[in-house]
Amino acid sequence: MMAILNEEPIAKTEMLIRKPIADVFQAFVDPAITTKFWFTKSSGKLEAGKRVQWDWAMYGASAEVMVKEIIENRRILIDFGTTVEWLFTPRAENETFVTITNSGFQGDGDGIVKQALDSTEGFTIVLCGLKALLEHGIVLNLVSDKAPDAHVKVNKGHDTFANERRKGMLYSLPIPADFEGIPRILP
Repeated sequence: MMAILNEEPIAKTEMLIRKPIADVFQAFVDPAITTKFWFTKSSGKLEAGKRVQWDWAMYGASAEVMVKEIIENRRILIDFGTTVEWLFTPRAENETFVTITNSGFQGDGDGIVKQALDSTEGFTIVLCGLKALLEHGIVLNLVSDKAPDAHVKVNKGHDTFANERRKGMLYSLPIPADFEGIPRILP
């Protein structure tokens, strides 16, 4: 039996973050913060009309991102191969509701559905990591830990990302040489 889609699937996830809207918005615009809960490196801050590259060292992956629109503390819109939109809605004092929508998936029906499901999962993980970081000062390493078997391997099976993480190379905060992936408490 073949299912027929009446609408193109989209990915959508939402989360309440108990921090002021400016802090939550900045966490996505400023790679010094974003690298603590999502990607490991960026070529720059998100600015309207600018292209940046995001890297995930642990997976040997990168993506070029075109920033289409930035409305401070309200909206981010990027072309990431698909269209991704962040909406930031203030709630009670020091609360921000973040909505991330990803659309424009390409391929056959099954492929589009899989991409939408994977994107929903991925952006949910990103929001959970953001919540832990901003509300509790904890780096959970969720994106890295999602698929540890997919990490780039070098020299006798050593995990490049874990080695760099131990050396403190992927965070702006110093990390002890004996760090083994235990969640970090930020100062």
